[in-house]
Formats: sequence, C-alpha cells, structure tokens
Amino acid sequence: MRIFITGGSGQTGPAIVTELIRAGHTVSGLARSDASIGVLEKLGAEPVGGSLEDLDVLATAAGAADGIVHMAYGGDYADPESMIRREVNAITAIGDALENSNKPFVVTSGTLVLPHGRETCEEDKPDRDGAAAARLASEDACLAFADRGVRAIVLRLAPTVHGPSDHGFMPMLISTAKETGVSAYVGSGSNRWPAVHRSDAAQLYRLAVESAPAGSVLHAVAENVSFFDIAQTIAAGLSVPTMSLTPDEAAAHYISPFMAALYGADAPVSSARTQQLLGWSPTHESLLADLAQGDYLT
Repeated sequence: MRIFITGGSGQTGPAIVTELIRAGHTVSGLARSDASIGVLEKLGAEPVGGSLEDLDVLATAAGAADGIVHMAYGGDYADPESMIRREVNAITAIGDALENSNKPFVVTSGTLVLPHGRETCEEDKPDRDGAAAARLASEDACLAFADRGVRAIVLRLAPTVHGPSDHGFMPMLISTAKETGVSAYVGSGSNRWPAVHRSDAAQLYRLAVESAPAGSVLHAVAENVSFFDIAQTIAAGLSVPTMSLTPDEAAAHYISPFMAALYGADAPVSSARTQQLLGWSPTHESLLADLAQGDYLT
C-alpha cells in the first residue's frame, strides 16, 4: 500500500514510517520545513511539501494514496479554537478526498478524552466536559466518514508514548524534579497513567491501516502505571527524595496548574478489545524500565 502520513517527522511519526516501510508499504509524508523533509527522506519516505492549512495539498496526497495516517497536531496553544478548527478542516479535506473509496483513514487522538477515576475501554463514551475534550472534535470529524465509504479509524494514544529522545510529559516531569530537588506526586500517588512504548504504538498504527474496520476506536495502551512508582523511579535515578503534594501545592510545583491536574489524574485505560481485534500484543520495555535504563535521566 501507498500510505500518506501527516506528522511523520515528529516524535512518534518516524517510528510509524519505519514500521510501515519495514512491512513493505510505500510512504509519503507531509513536510512543512526543510528539517521535516530531511527526516522523511532519511527514513525512506517521499516528502510532500505543505502544512495542515494547505487543504488542496492534503486532498491531492490523500487521493493518490491507498491509506492515510493523520498524526500532526499543533499550532498556537494560546488559541485552542484555531487549533481545533485547523485540525477539523484538515481531517475534512482528507476525508472528502477519500469518500466512497473504502480506503483506511487513521486519525490520532488521546486516551485522556475518556472519563477519569476508573478503567475505561474502547466502547466507553468520552468525557465531553473533560480537560482533553478538544480532541473530540477530530474524533467526531473522522468517524463521520465511516458512513461515507471511508474506513475511518480513531487511534487514541496513551498520554505517555515513551522511547528514546522523548520530549513529552515524562521529560517535563523529570525537568521539574531536577529544578526543585524532589520527585513529586499528588496525594498518595495511586493515580494511574496509561503508557505505551513508541515501537508498540507504531505497530498498532500499521495494523490499523491494514485491517481495522470502519468506525473502529483503538487504544494504544500497554500498561497503566501508578504515579507513585513513576516518581520513585525518577527519584532513584536522580538521587533526590520523593514528596507528596496536595492539589494546591502541585499547581504551584509543576509548570502550570493544567499540568498539575494531569499529573494528578487517575486515568487508567484498557486496550483489551484493540488487542483482540487486531492481534496487537505490546512487547517492548515498560515505562518504568525505560525511565530507569533509557535516556530519560541522562
């Protein structure tokens, strides 16, 4: 298959491109800069110049492909409405180009859209009033094409997709521990965070493109890890003490009240249905092993 990917030069994208090419697929990727072009070419993918705002480029590239993986997300975080609008416009342009083709269209979301406080699964309804509810606009836009002859699929990533050169939530947490001299957690630290290794997530993207049914909602989650264990592992690696914080203390301790709320969230997620549906079985190292032995602390 010829696969077109957006976000192929980002943090998780290169692993997906590598996985697709290794499996025999041909990959083209959206590239908005010379740096992105260089990354894609090095991976063996064909760059397609443009950004998510270039709707004609997206439509043309999607129409020429046998399947699409949409990873790119971003913009001006001070203007979330514009980010949502750009995301939905991009998804709509791609979906329109695929109408009645039965081509796979995988759109990325996150498991934090689900209700917190209990383990949720693929069939649970998302929390439309939650902190991550903005991502639901892209989910809705994607799944609407399942009734328009597109094999539309939503793939929700765990908040922590770990692996070498990660620059997500865990490095931010480690940076705070270095700056403050303590590895903190909120309350008892019993709240659980979903995690998945980048290579396992990349395999799931490939399986989704190859065989997930239209209308599927998939969870890229290998495990749920207590925040206390995360804090303990970071503390051991940095030789600093751990510390429990109240929610108010956490709001001042972390880089923002928003991040404090996320680090204190209990948001465990099951991927049992995803694993059964596609035969996906995460095999790479756990988050705690990666924190202790990978490049996070060095």
